Amino acid sequence: MKQTFPSLLARALRCVLLIAVVGTAGAPLDAAPAAAHAPWKAGVATRKITPAGPIWLAGYASRIAPSDGVDLDIFAKALALDDGQGGRAVIVTLDLIRVPLALREYVEHACAQQFGLKPNELLLNSSHTHSGPELEGDRMVLETVFSRMAKPEHIAALTAYEGFLRQSIVDVIGESLKSPWAARLDFCQARAGFAMNRRRLDPKGVISNNPNPDGPVDHDVPVLKVSGVDGQIRALLFGYACHNTTLGGTKVSGDYAGYAQQYLESSYPGATALFMIGCGGDQNPYPRGNMAPGQTVDESVKQHGRALANAVHTALAARPRPVQGPLRTALGQAMLDYEPLSKGELAQFAGAAYTPGVIERARNLTRALERGERPAPLACPVQVLQFGNDLTLVAIGGEVVVDYSLRLKRELKGTSAVWVAGYSNNVFGYLGSRRVIEEGGYEGGGANTRILNLPGRFSYGAEDAVVAKVHELRRQMQP
Repeated sequence: MKQTFPSLLARALRCVLLIAVVGTAGAPLDAAPAAAHAPWKAGVATRKITPAGPIWLAGYASRIAPSDGVDLDIFAKALALDDGQGGRAVIVTLDLIRVPLALREYVEHACAQQFGLKPNELLLNSSHTHSGPELEGDRMVLETVFSRMAKPEHIAALTAYEGFLRQSIVDVIGESLKSPWAARLDFCQARAGFAMNRRRLDPKGVISNNPNPDGPVDHDVPVLKVSGVDGQIRALLFGYACHNTTLGGTKVSGDYAGYAQQYLESSYPGATALFMIGCGGDQNPYPRGNMAPGQTVDESVKQHGRALANAVHTALAARPRPVQGPLRTALGQAMLDYEPLSKGELAQFAGAAYTPGVIERARNLTRALERGERPAPLACPVQVLQFGNDLTLVAIGGEVVVDYSLRLKRELKGTSAVWVAGYSNNVFGYLGSRRVIEEGGYEGGGANTRILNLPGRFSYGAEDAVVAKVHELRRQMQP
């Protein structure tokens, strides 16, 4: 029977609709269009945490006087994210040398009481600038030049700053949670090349702190772009695995990371730039100090800051990947065993070069060793933020060496992009990988035991314990 064109067209349309209905009925839930996902809510806030006056600076034990000015203001910044389905997190970035455990515990407790924020929903990351204030609650302060040369007013300044800092961090978190706005999240990354491994094996077999162009590095610059519904960038969270040690001297500064944030906020008016340091425990920015003839240290730090900001610009142009929810968070502890120091090693801490506190710790450790006791393991915080199937953010405590990020990126590789940050939640000292601990040197255990700030070197199993905890937390978050 002959059919007209309109009737054939009608039958074809009915077939197309039938195929579409059948295909949709058999599709998995995660194949739903992006519009089906609940929209993100975000909030961002900034607090200046520059000391009001002279203060002892952290990072270099050779300093013999407090700060004498400010090159660049330092900040605490908070980015609050809510997936609209009950998942939320607040990421706090700090232009500080470290996050002491006491600071993390104070902020965690205050935020639970005031904002109902759970511990796994709070991430604190310090940029590790060596031109920021020393923290009075840090035991390292008691055993450096500071303990011998500080005047009462220097101690009072640190105590006052500690209270100011704690309240500033709680306040900035509260502000970020106060007025959330509809947001879109995108992930992208590029690369920056000024970081270099600083562990160089000398002819005598000694690991020295010098440029090692053959050593492992992680040059990735991950970026989380947070935009409003109008498409305007409201926040840029970005990272890099490198010490903030371009500068020395006695001026307050956020080092290269501080300049990178300043440049980005100038380039994107209305946006807040937040720097989250990666696994840079064995990485330095080069050149640094007065290494480059004809180039001042001020020029070097701005050059590195510009290079990092340019990497973020490049990442934003490299086809950002939309980040969907749900947002799941988990926080745990990897228990790190120590290898006790020998009686001979502990005997070296009996001399007049050491403070009474160090000498007493050496005596106590010697007594414990004679009784056959081992130091209690250290609880290293490990945190995972899982953004749907698009981004896995891992945050590890301590000064984490680059091997951790390289390994986790290999082992977690899949549909999600992987971002690994160090210096998070409790920066207790250096966290070496098995390779670094076996090699020894500063990051392998020397820094952690030079004044017995830790009771021994970490065992070779430290790396496996941390990585195993990351995998465990990810499994716990599976729906």
